[in-house]
Amino acid sequence: MDYLPTIGLEIHVELKTTTKMFCDCPNNPDEPLPNQNVCPVCLAHPGALPVPNREAIEDVIKVGLALGGKINPTTKFDRKNYFYPDLPKGYQISQYDQPLVLGGALLGVRLHRIHLEEDTARLVHQSSMINDHSPASLVDFNRAGVPLMELVTEPDLHSAEAVANFAKELQLILRYLGVSDADMEKGQLRIEPNISLSEIADERGLDADKRGKLGTKVEVKNINSFRAAFSAVEYEIKRQTEVLERGEKVVHENRGWDDDKKKTVSQRSKEEAHDYRYFPEPDIPPFETEIFSPEELKTALPELPAELRDRFQKEYGFTAAQAEVLVTEPDLAKFYEQAESELKYREQDEPHAEHRRKSQALLFNYLTSDLKGLLNETGKTVADLKVQPEHLAHLADLLAEGSVMSRQAKDMLRRMFDTGDDPEDILAAEGRAVTDESALLPVIKEVIAEQPKAVGDYKAGKEASMQFLVGMAMKKLQGKSNPEVLRGLFVAELKTD
Repeated sequence: MDYLPTIGLEIHVELKTTTKMFCDCPNNPDEPLPNQNVCPVCLAHPGALPVPNREAIEDVIKVGLALGGKINPTTKFDRKNYFYPDLPKGYQISQYDQPLVLGGALLGVRLHRIHLEEDTARLVHQSSMINDHSPASLVDFNRAGVPLMELVTEPDLHSAEAVANFAKELQLILRYLGVSDADMEKGQLRIEPNISLSEIADERGLDADKRGKLGTKVEVKNINSFRAAFSAVEYEIKRQTEVLERGEKVVHENRGWDDDKKKTVSQRSKEEAHDYRYFPEPDIPPFETEIFSPEELKTALPELPAELRDRFQKEYGFTAAQAEVLVTEPDLAKFYEQAESELKYREQDEPHAEHRRKSQALLFNYLTSDLKGLLNETGKTVADLKVQPEHLAHLADLLAEGSVMSRQAKDMLRRMFDTGDDPEDILAAEGRAVTDESALLPVIKEVIAEQPKAVGDYKAGKEASMQFLVGMAMKKLQGKSNPEVLRGLFVAELKTD
């Protein structure tokens, strides 16, 4: 029997607000010391009253608008009751029947809802305590009360690849909106796929009571990398298939992903909504979302990844792959556009247009290859760059017009990276590329005189010797010439020798 995987996603996102969801404690994911950013509200002291964070509500509305959702005219908070050591109140302030956002879609996947809640504390599991050898779990309440957005999809996905692609695109959108860094390694974006298998009719067909029915759903909790999301879904599809093929039933449960063993492991039976005994949060009355001016928030939305991909291909003639390189790194895309606006010759006549096309290609290549390589080498980000966008544009123009050669440009870029110097200033000090034949010929003759063996090998038919001769000339010229021009001069000179 063949089976169809059906997958819905619950994705939790920590929002990048200044303070926590219901109090004024700092929302600082990088706080190194435990239990520093806490107060009576987020520690659930008796009598402490929650006050909703306006910034967090606006952030969720922005996400809903960006994904084409409907902003609920009236919304409210609810208490979700369960008991766990990381939950200081014994309940979580969340949303149940009136979430902030309803509907929407992303990559063809329908969204069911987007709601806002507070995060839990963080459990730190230790194999032993300091004073004895018993295992222990410690609780850090810095994260308790951090604004947490939950996005729930309809069960529209059918493969591990589709799950990973959806999560990657959502991460990009969140970063473009500026509502979350969505760093999965820090737990700022957590994926929880709900996976079920249903029978696919073969030539014998299916019984009427089985047609269109989804299988038993299993939820894999708190996945914190795209690779793990892909692997967990693939594993769970395989595991459930094997269970069904043995004639057994899939258990409705929560499972966790063991990244070391590359398998899901049973955690606990799956709760239903009634298990949480939801009821309206008595300390926060329902409110109208109109007070957050959704139309103004919609007007202020930035250009989103899908729009940027399309524009980059139309405006700059990028391939889909080239556009994707920039779109996946918003800071890099912004840097490119700032640099591109500084390129020479915006006129449309053919000679100038040709120069511009060449400059654009060089700008893209030096940004995404050489400059990004320097960032990776030093562990820096685009925000740390000393290189100004207009200076990289100047370097691309100098390359396009032949004032500098590739080797020289790479050396100049490293100096720009270290000092922030303008390439025009570097060139004024070091000299432009040597292109005049009358200046190159003395160097050609000097190399020929100094390298009789290589000359003899070339005349004997060893073409590789020509590369050596060109390299020696480039060394004398400090990389300030065109290797192909030098090759042509060597060939001409040796024919007359």
